[in-house]
Amino acid sequence: MSHSRRSFLQQSSLLIGASAFSTPVWLKQLFAPAGEMKMLRRNVGIFTERGGTIAWMVDGSGTVVVDTQFPENANHLIDSLKEKGAQKVDLLINTHHHGDHSSGNIAFKGMVNQVVAHENSKANQKRVAVERESEDNQLYPDTTYQHLWSHSVGDETITLRHFGAAHTNGDSLVHFENANVVHCGDLMFNRRFPFIDRSAGASIENWITVLKKARKTFDKDTMYVFGHAGEGFDVVGTHKDLSAMQRFLSKLLKYTKQQIKQGKSLDQILATPPSVIPGATEWAGRGIERGLKSAYEELKEG
Repeated sequence: MSHSRRSFLQQSSLLIGASAFSTPVWLKQLFAPAGEMKMLRRNVGIFTERGGTIAWMVDGSGTVVVDTQFPENANHLIDSLKEKGAQKVDLLINTHHHGDHSSGNIAFKGMVNQVVAHENSKANQKRVAVERESEDNQLYPDTTYQHLWSHSVGDETITLRHFGAAHTNGDSLVHFENANVVHCGDLMFNRRFPFIDRSAGASIENWITVLKKARKTFDKDTMYVFGHAGEGFDVVGTHKDLSAMQRFLSKLLKYTKQQIKQGKSLDQILATPPSVIPGATEWAGRGIERGLKSAYEELKEG
């Protein structure tokens, strides 16, 4: 029996055994096909596999990629883009520096014309790479901006906006203007408890403001791509989902402030965390503690 045949049978047996119970998400992902391409609007689509959601645009006049997950996943994406006729990437954008959104940049080395991110995103990427001694595995942005940046590829205009600190201090909203699709990066965790990176200048209070500004900037026909979503929820949505995320963050701060006023320490708050944040019950499951910790630290700093 060949090694590949034997491996297939072993994997199949494992899945059959697991099917008697509820199959864990990690097990589903382990044997999932290598990435999924989905078209959204006007040559703009998304790629999902492992890490933050990737957005892409391919037409006869150019190719754009937003975020890159990890190197292996990025190579799967590149194969799919080539099947659509892309031989090079005109523009690669990082919504922010986190590894599940930028580690795959390196896979595009030699085939991308321009890499763009907010100036703080590039600084954060370099800082983390030095800390982790992974500088050789990085492809850094060669173009940065402060508040607003715009560029055309073919007949599509891609505009980046930074409204201040939120998930990090270097988050970009990436708008494909003609398609009216906005990649939010990790400014949006759809019904999933968010990671709030205080080591990279995150601000929950201003995150709320950023989401308000986004809803005022883009119209109600805008389709939004989210960095992550809770199980059973989509990584694509509408302004209503941004409103829900804004409400969750507001209630998170309110709840934590109430606990502090009652004289509770961080350890006490984390010892008996609520199963959901009052007033924002759509966010459920595991991971509430990291939001409570970030909110506590932000409020105590004043």
